[in-house]
Amino acid sequence: MQVFPRTWGRLLCRIANIRVRVEGKEKLDPAKPYIFVGNHSSMADIMSFSGYISHDYRWIAKKELFAIPIFGSGLRAVDFISINRSRGREAVKSLNDAAQRIADGASVILFPEGTRSSDGHLQPFKTGAIMLALKAGVDVVPVGFNGTHQALPKGELLARGGDVVLRIGTPIPTKDFKAKDKQMLAGILHQKVAELLNECHRPLPELENSPTVSAEVKG
Repeated sequence: MQVFPRTWGRLLCRIANIRVRVEGKEKLDPAKPYIFVGNHSSMADIMSFSGYISHDYRWIAKKELFAIPIFGSGLRAVDFISINRSRGREAVKSLNDAAQRIADGASVILFPEGTRSSDGHLQPFKTGAIMLALKAGVDVVPVGFNGTHQALPKGELLARGGDVVLRIGTPIPTKDFKAKDKQMLAGILHQKVAELLNECHRPLPELENSPTVSAEVKG
């Protein structure tokens, strides 16, 4: 199932002249499902992770994308997991279904910042992704994406290229955390991701003393 995404990711990195190195792969058990949690400042995050992380995983996409002709069929073909980001019963059911998929063995990659950072610095984490981790009950793996913002900044169509380093952190068990602990876990993960980042990607000084968890937003 991962042959196409891996080939696609490596090809795009090659075209964009992005050279990728992965550190810490030995921390992963190939037989275990994980939720990977990382910083997000560039489309190169997706390209590099797809191309150079050999662990079997799935991407999560909002429900609306599955309704787009052809594109939606492609998402289903590579087994993307659908999430309903509205509020109410449908959203809860969607979250529970995704959590069950993960618990059954499908690893996923999540970006808890909610959107790409415009300056490359780590932003506060939202708790929606953290709730998914708690419901699934699998280990969470912090990932630091270094150099992707410089290689392909947000808002630019042409890649600048360069060296990218993906740093894999130590898996964090979630079995002892409850739903009420979601902000605590988000703070722990935010700190662990920050420790895996080069100075140019770490939170700005004015954010270091502010809450690492932002209010959940719709959309």
